Amino acid sequence: MRDAFIYDALRSPRGKGRADGSLHEVTPVKLSADMLNGIKERNGLEGHAVEDVIWGNATQVKEQGGCLARTAVLASDLDERIPGLSINRFCASGMEAVNLAANQVRGGAGEGYIAGGVECMSRVPMGSDGAAIAVDPSVAMKTYFVPQGISADIIATEFGISRDDADAFAVESQKRAAAAWKDNRFVKSIVAIQDQNGLPILERDEYMRPGTDMQALGALKPSFKDQGEVMPGFDKVALMKYPHLERIN
Repeated sequence: MRDAFIYDALRSPRGKGRADGSLHEVTPVKLSADMLNGIKERNGLEGHAVEDVIWGNATQVKEQGGCLARTAVLASDLDERIPGLSINRFCASGMEAVNLAANQVRGGAGEGYIAGGVECMSRVPMGSDGAAIAVDPSVAMKTYFVPQGISADIIATEFGISRDDADAFAVESQKRAAAAWKDNRFVKSIVAIQDQNGLPILERDEYMRPGTDMQALGALKPSFKDQGEVMPGFDKVALMKYPHLERIN
């Protein structure tokens, strides 16, 4: 089996996933095409040097539907003959796209791939695909469906991760992100997003809060508390699957 190597890695700056976020005006196709163009320009890709573009995204409807990977290729400056494959493994979609590309190389199916993902939650909200696993009662009852946030609470309960533990990790993460930007550690990996006139829309991660602290985070209401305990009561569903837990923290 052959070895697979990652030759380059880049991303857009992260914007707030809301209507007031800087990237709200940018479509997922443009975000994806900008990344493909960045890879092409930085590595001098010519002609049919890329076998396939594998792109992950979790909500494949509306602007993220219709095989976004292939659409992004056509919207970019890559060779129009390059095919595209869109995959969905929920929040691991982009990572799984990279895994699949690596396995294609290792298995001898091809030599060069571009893999990644996109998710524009301010334009295509999570859950807007109306997935049967969430909205069809006959399916949800059999699968014990709960949102991912409830799943995170299950993991925290199972492994004894307290609210303070999680908040402390978040505070440290914010500080590290700010320090990394200050030390220019992201310079090589960031592709600034520009409008059609070449003016910058977003050049660095938008929602860093290096000044946050334990007290500020402790004042925030847990995101999935009401969904778990009140309506629609996902904690009860989770406890049916994990009866050894007395309650979800």
